[in-house]
Amino acid sequence: MTLVAFDFDGTLSDSEMTVLLGDRCGVADEMADITERAMNDEIGYAESLRQRAALLEGLPNAEAEAAYERVELRPDAATLIDALNAASITTAILTGGFQRGVESALEREGTAVDHIVSNRLPVADDELTGGVEGSLIEGTKDTALENLADAQGVDLSETVAVGDGANDLPMLKVAGLAVGFDPKPAVEPHCDVVVTSMRELRELLVEEGVLEGEPA
Repeated sequence: MTLVAFDFDGTLSDSEMTVLLGDRCGVADEMADITERAMNDEIGYAESLRQRAALLEGLPNAEAEAAYERVELRPDAATLIDALNAASITTAILTGGFQRGVESALEREGTAVDHIVSNRLPVADDELTGGVEGSLIEGTKDTALENLADAQGVDLSETVAVGDGANDLPMLKVAGLAVGFDPKPAVEPHCDVVVTSMRELRELLVEEGVLEGEPA
């Protein structure tokens, strides 16, 4: 295994970026309603994301940045990423969330990944426009993982995908090793193995030979 791809919200982080952003402009309840409708398959993911982004129109960029600063990695996530980087394993985050929130969380922990595939909330006149951009609005994570594997010259059988939700299913289904991180009930049957902490995930990667030695 030479490429490990993580979901972000619900996996590397238990923060929900859209909720943090919604709190900044008083639309958290509306966002929760849209999210619930999407989870119930009343609207598609892309439409739900566009609706949530539209609610943020006019939010000052400084307020958005303040929300991103509250995005946090789970305990032991940074040390796991550092261990993978030190072992020359290609690391990636594939998320429908927003790039600045991911970058902010990584920067505060002093860690980094090789690739971030995510969405962005465009800014004009120092305010969010209410739009959303990125390859994971309509695109799916299997395509993102395949593209990364191709770019690295890696077969999909040599990849690990770690995720928890329905939008992670595409990459979990094509990865060589599908790891559910405390997965939703509909996701768990599609996982090769389930973990509930970053420490447990590191132990699994040692067992699978992705990392060497014992967890620190």
